[in-house]
Amino acid sequence: MPRPAPAPRPALTLRPAPTPAPALPFAPDGSGLVAEIEAYLASLPAPARTPGPYVCPYGSTPIPWHAGHPAPRATLLDRALRRPARPVPVTAADHLRLASRYIGAHGWLQGAMWDGAGRVCLLGAQAAVLAYGYGTPATVRTARVQLMEVLHATGRPARSPDEYNDRPTTREGDVHQLLDRAAARAARLGL
Repeated sequence: MPRPAPAPRPALTLRPAPTPAPALPFAPDGSGLVAEIEAYLASLPAPARTPGPYVCPYGSTPIPWHAGHPAPRATLLDRALRRPARPVPVTAADHLRLASRYIGAHGWLQGAMWDGAGRVCLLGAQAAVLAYGYGTPATVRTARVQLMEVLHATGRPARSPDEYNDRPTTREGDVHQLLDRAAARAARLGL
């Protein structure tokens, strides 16, 4: 009886021998310090992943500084008499929040009410909010009283909010914080 033909053997692939890692110049005795550090770092738990805010891939729409408040509109009588529109009634707290948002949108300045780039100081922001038709001069006076109350209550006495704005140690964040605290105080008092 004839013998069956042997099954073909799979071809052997030769792998190159691993090359030893070159000696590191900063480890003269070959103590394996690098391997020890890598082993330690690998044993640490993975950092917790905190979800970031969603960012729309299509961009965003700029929000005006007076968002949430209606724009002053001239009535037919206002247009016929060629007078400005009636101011939008706002509280002192709203006025202070709008002033903070105006500074955030246009920039902050020390030593002048405004400059050519549109940046304003604290008084310039309040004047701009009033000029755009939000509130009355009485609203601005009430808001400035609240600013002074907060300055004195927090141990930063000043003759006026403008003097505080122009101090060399005052930063933009300090002005925003002052406006926020004064707005919160005015809202608490119902002003």
